[in-house]
Amino acid sequence: MSKYDIIVLGSGPGGYVTAIRASQLGFKTAVIEKESLGGVCLNWGCIPTKALLKSAQVFEYLKHAEDYGLSVKDADKDFDAIVKRSRGVADGMSKGVQFLMKKNKIDVIEGFGKLKTGKKVEVEGKEYSADHIIIATGARSRELPSLKQDGKKVIGYREAMTLKEQPKKMIVVGSGAIGVEFAYFYNSMGTDVTIVEFLPNVVPVEDEDVSKQLEKSFKKSGIKIMTSSEVTKVDTSGEGVVATVKTAKGEETLEADIILSAIGIKSNIENIGLEDVGIAVDRDKILVNNYYQTNIPGYYAIGDVTPGQALAHVASAEGILCVEKIAGQHVEALDYGNIPGCTYASPEIASVGMTEKQALEKGFDIKVGKFPFSASGKASASGAKDGFVKVIFDAKYGEWLGCHMIGAGVTDMIAEAVLGRKLETTGHEVLKAVHPHPTMSEAVMEAVAAAYGEVIHL
Repeated sequence: MSKYDIIVLGSGPGGYVTAIRASQLGFKTAVIEKESLGGVCLNWGCIPTKALLKSAQVFEYLKHAEDYGLSVKDADKDFDAIVKRSRGVADGMSKGVQFLMKKNKIDVIEGFGKLKTGKKVEVEGKEYSADHIIIATGARSRELPSLKQDGKKVIGYREAMTLKEQPKKMIVVGSGAIGVEFAYFYNSMGTDVTIVEFLPNVVPVEDEDVSKQLEKSFKKSGIKIMTSSEVTKVDTSGEGVVATVKTAKGEETLEADIILSAIGIKSNIENIGLEDVGIAVDRDKILVNNYYQTNIPGYYAIGDVTPGQALAHVASAEGILCVEKIAGQHVEALDYGNIPGCTYASPEIASVGMTEKQALEKGFDIKVGKFPFSASGKASASGAKDGFVKVIFDAKYGEWLGCHMIGAGVTDMIAEAVLGRKLETTGHEVLKAVHPHPTMSEAVMEAVAAAYGEVIHL
């Protein structure tokens, strides 16, 4: 039996990052992976979808070249080549993780791992033991009883990025990050897209102003949006699919080639031995303390299988914190109120902290500032005037309660707010920090100035 200090079950952005940090701290480390190093994020999620979205963005530029004083004739897309490029990017990233495993002297054990009592894991009939076992098995596309995925006409995100042919019509059920990103991609390729969202607003976790702006931008792009609506039945017996949609006005019938189910994720916790070991689970999530220890000593869990936000950067941060605690370092529990969320459609969305509604519900007396990109010189020059930056401050102490952005490149801007909140900055400090001109990031300073009645360019 092979013996390790730490075994990580799963090699996604939680698992492989955890393994690398463990190795850096001097632990003899192994990672177990049943499919491809990098997990869903690198192979079927974050990275290949961004490659698809970049192709969509470039195609959009070509279609609107005249807006920039350029002439491009007969611009067209090769759907198969776009998909192949995306897969190539994913493969390259997975090979990069393989290199990192070798560089950090981490053993990669291929196969499906099952937890055993006594701090052991069985893989393909062989047992491995460790002082510490970290579960990082991630999640997959969730299914509804009324929306069973067959991988052909009713698909999840995995099939959505490798379709052999571009559909003429597509229904996207769910308007979280996955749903709106694929809606944007397929719409930009020329597919007729309809989004069906159960809640009253698209991207429902975002500030309501952001939701309204995205709906406005999407409708302008030709995407149809049905909110407060639910797909109750799907008929796949014909050539395409027929969806019955329950709306506030009654039932409607939608026809399409394909339905993309983007209604959330399901944790991968089945058949990995949790019951055998006695690890506590509640509603699809493994219960852990602030340092990701389960109720059974020596077993830990991070990432999508735990109750925190199901985001790649959260899983990575949790894994690093987990092994640093094991190593005896002084670590602070992760602040889940300061986790940025990003959506990479066009316009992009980025946010951190409380929405305006949440701040008011918590009883804060607030100052709210909003600066539209239509008033930004850089945005005008770039031809990307849709969207805004919105900031929320506590009126009494100047604490930065929340920041919400929608527009071009905002996913690269949100870190300013995350860092500012981490360092407990105040509105006046942000306002007096000189921002470069002309940049999109000036909008952060201008939004803060608007909150304090000092805005210059609006």
